Amino acid sequence: MVKQILFSIGIATQFSLVSAKELKNEFHLINSEKSINNSVHQKLPKTVTIKTKKFKIKIDLQANGTYRYQSWASNAKSNAKPNLIIYNGELIPDGSGGNYYYEFKNKDYTYQVWRNYLTDSASKAPYTLVVNDKNGNEVVNEDGQVLKR
Repeated sequence: MVKQILFSIGIATQFSLVSAKELKNEFHLINSEKSINNSVHQKLPKTVTIKTKKFKIKIDLQANGTYRYQSWASNAKSNAKPNLIIYNGELIPDGSGGNYYYEFKNKDYTYQVWRNYLTDSASKAPYTLVVNDKNGNEVVNEDGQVLKR
């Protein structure tokens, strides 16, 4: 009888230690994920200008916390009036590795400018412009390089 009680206490103690260790690991993972997300958000530029094959694009943070998208033809002068301006864009994190994209909606089109931190190719451009129509068909997909931040 005493052996059974001691055996039960031993199992309960081991179970408690395992559970505590699992909780500690989960807590560590959650905190690591939060710090990754926070560090990514802290390093976001307030303004980024990129150039694709056909477009020059400027994205900047507005006072209300949304983003503005402005685009010109790729050969346009920097002081020219933008061909397109879209307000109320949002930044959307993509996974825990630091990738994210800006999304803007204009009539029947959705504009996404992807920040490519983690890719399967060392030659992948740092940004990609993707434009989809209202049916989800991709009408533009162009890689872009940073002009200035």
